[in-house]
Amino acid sequence: MSSWRSLLLRIGDKCPDYGTSSDFKEHIETCFGVIRRELEHSSDDILPFLLQCAEQLPHKIPLYGTLVGLLNLENEDFVKQMVETTHANFQDALDFGNCDMIRILMRFLTVMMCSKVLQPSSLVVVFETLLSSASTTLDEEKGNPSWQARGDFYVSCILSCLPWGGSELVEQVPEEIECVMVGIEAYLSIRRHNSDTGLSFFEDDDESGSVVEKDFLEDLWGRIQVLSSNGWKVDSVPRPHLSFEAQLVAGKSHEFGPINAPEQPEPLSEVSGVLYGKQKHNAELKYPQRIRRLNIFPASKTEDMQPIDRFIVEEYLLDVLLFLNGCRKECASFMVGLPVPFRYDYLMAETIFSQLLLLPLPPFKPIYYTLVIMDLCKALPGAFPGVVAGAVRALFEKIADLDMECQTRLILWFSHHLSNFQFIWPWEEWAFVLDLPKWAPQRVFVQEVLEREVRLSYWDKVKQSIENAPALEELLPPKGSPNFIYSIEDGRERTEQHALSAELNNKVKGRQTAREIISWVEESVFPNHGWDVVLKVVVHTLLDIGSKSFTHLITVLERYGQVFARICPDHDKQVMLIAEVGSYWKNNAQMTAVAIDRMMGYRLISNLAIVRWVFSPANVEQFHTSDRPWEVLRNAIGKTYNRISDLRNEISSLKKSVVSAEAAAAKAKAELDAAESKLSLVDGEPVLGDNPVKLKRLKANAEKAKEEEVSVHESLEAKEALLARALDENEALFLSLYKNFSNVLMERLPDPSRARTLRELKSIQADEMTVDLDESSVMEVDNESRRPNKSQSNGGKDSNIYNVGEKEQWCLSTLGYVKAFARQYASEIWAHIEKLDADVLTENVHPLFKKAVYSGLSRPINDVSSG
Repeated sequence: MSSWRSLLLRIGDKCPDYGTSSDFKEHIETCFGVIRRELEHSSDDILPFLLQCAEQLPHKIPLYGTLVGLLNLENEDFVKQMVETTHANFQDALDFGNCDMIRILMRFLTVMMCSKVLQPSSLVVVFETLLSSASTTLDEEKGNPSWQARGDFYVSCILSCLPWGGSELVEQVPEEIECVMVGIEAYLSIRRHNSDTGLSFFEDDDESGSVVEKDFLEDLWGRIQVLSSNGWKVDSVPRPHLSFEAQLVAGKSHEFGPINAPEQPEPLSEVSGVLYGKQKHNAELKYPQRIRRLNIFPASKTEDMQPIDRFIVEEYLLDVLLFLNGCRKECASFMVGLPVPFRYDYLMAETIFSQLLLLPLPPFKPIYYTLVIMDLCKALPGAFPGVVAGAVRALFEKIADLDMECQTRLILWFSHHLSNFQFIWPWEEWAFVLDLPKWAPQRVFVQEVLEREVRLSYWDKVKQSIENAPALEELLPPKGSPNFIYSIEDGRERTEQHALSAELNNKVKGRQTAREIISWVEESVFPNHGWDVVLKVVVHTLLDIGSKSFTHLITVLERYGQVFARICPDHDKQVMLIAEVGSYWKNNAQMTAVAIDRMMGYRLISNLAIVRWVFSPANVEQFHTSDRPWEVLRNAIGKTYNRISDLRNEISSLKKSVVSAEAAAAKAKAELDAAESKLSLVDGEPVLGDNPVKLKRLKANAEKAKEEEVSVHESLEAKEALLARALDENEALFLSLYKNFSNVLMERLPDPSRARTLRELKSIQADEMTVDLDESSVMEVDNESRRPNKSQSNGGKDSNIYNVGEKEQWCLSTLGYVKAFARQYASEIWAHIEKLDADVLTENVHPLFKKAVYSGLSRPINDVSSG
């Protein structure tokens, strides 16, 4: 890397390029000196690289803005070109809805205004354009209120610029910026409060009379107002341009041309209903809320900082996570070296966990945040591990109220995190969970973490890791050996089925084909023993042959998958097949999930059969105590969704290929027609057509191009037919899923008059216990823990009982999964919402079930379409 590139990239860092200095002014002067010399012969390389640095290292934007200001004194044309390029990039970002680029380029514009590169009035015009678009969006005649997410995003971009240039704007264009602030206040007064409880980390009943918390935009507005009243003083934003103010004032400020906000979406024919909900969902997908704050630590523990500083440090951290997602070590290095003069360890932990647990999906795969947390623990060994441990303890205390999807992610992250630190954890702190009922969320959390640890290591290693709390061995999963019912090692008596299994084993070892085994089954086994025996023998024997490793399992399914398909051709038999797979791997939840997933991948079992198996009585009974059935269900729905996504991507690619093929065919035909219509002289006589050799070549090209066009069209039609079938299957899947959810919940949920909210549902058992205690002078003994009942409703170090009853906890857990699936697959469910409303979400369903589905879809519970 050339020196000027390295200096630009590392400006503001403690690095060899700048010696031992950490002074921003020295860095800017050094970098400016080198860039100024290089401009003569490398300006075409410097401009895009400097702009790329500002875009992808946005926490250094004040340094880059000051550098551009100094360059403006030396080379106005270069800086003018940079402003024009920024304008073009900004307009592209607006046109394509690139939220991150819009936000960051607006910050860059603000900083360039501070360095006298940009006229303040030009920046105000940008603000006014976006504010006008946002306000028009909320107009029912000219805009479309369901797209409020876009208006909110534009306004948040304007507000988020102010910490970087508010004082300069107030000083230089006070009346114009005051008009913008009044306009923002007017926008806030007409927009709908964003109360998406379905996306909150903790269950929120949103009961009438409860205090309505500020949503993200209202909160940011409040922070900016506090900043304004404090004279725009910000500790967390470097202001290096002030060190060069005397020089920068001599520079020429450039105009930033007008921008055009995207056209408004078509107005709605109705303000509420299904159409409103679908468009609102689409708008929120395109303009998502960047962060939902997860307040893990008490205020006494978190760093003492101004309200605006918290927002700014969050922005820095999120930007680093975004742009350095492929370089985890660089990411951790930048995160611990932000340009702020105070500690922010606790805020850093809360921000990372808020992304890891962000609903409906985190911006990146959870493994990325796992690696970043690991690297931060290594980068700050004296501080960050303790902060992470504190976060885990705090979340564990609130686990009963944590969203079910967040619980699952926390379990997966924590087990993976411990596996990278030798499984060390003070388990004795959590040994009290053994005194809680088997359905208590804290006990289930510990049990699931240990189960996942076993998957990442081995049973004896995990047992050794809990030696400080040996009683927790009770929560370890069984050793994952297969449950092969035809084993003769334990002295079982040999039966006819044992002989059949041995015979099948020999046939596989003898490399017999699937067709030969099917013939043997149909001609010898089925007529003499019946289908039940065939199923058990085939499933247990073939799975046992494939039990040594994942590769062995894949090999067996590839070679003999047709045997399963032949004996289980319909849904009823596939459900029994899955049950036998579960029986064989009853001691190993991971292999159960893997085997079923691979069988679905080879189309040996359908997703509808998997749903029916998940909702079989044996699995329903463990909905609140085990992740086993939920893992299988998540895999099945995820695989179905991925198939549809793949087909959509292939169709999109084929449509581009069709356009190219049509253009190529038209061009070849035109060339042939031109050649055929050309007059040539042959032996002195005029003849219609070019020379025969050329004509033959052009004709061949035209025929080949036409064949390719037809082939691509046929491929597109085939993929579109597959997609149509897949979408029909998807509709059937979600209808089946939610019918099953509704049925099992109707059997167990209390009467709506007793449980109108989740809080009332949780309190049913406690209320009954209070009545019992009032009627009895003797404290009863709890059957599960054999300890006296206490009045605390959530487990904890100081309580030995969890006062939510088993039936109520089952309902709470299942409702949590109802919401989680609706939220994660909202786009697919909205596509079939009319059918779901008609067949499932009728007047007869329990209000808590309907509320869970609506909450997951961010759909108002009073939606007129709900009947």
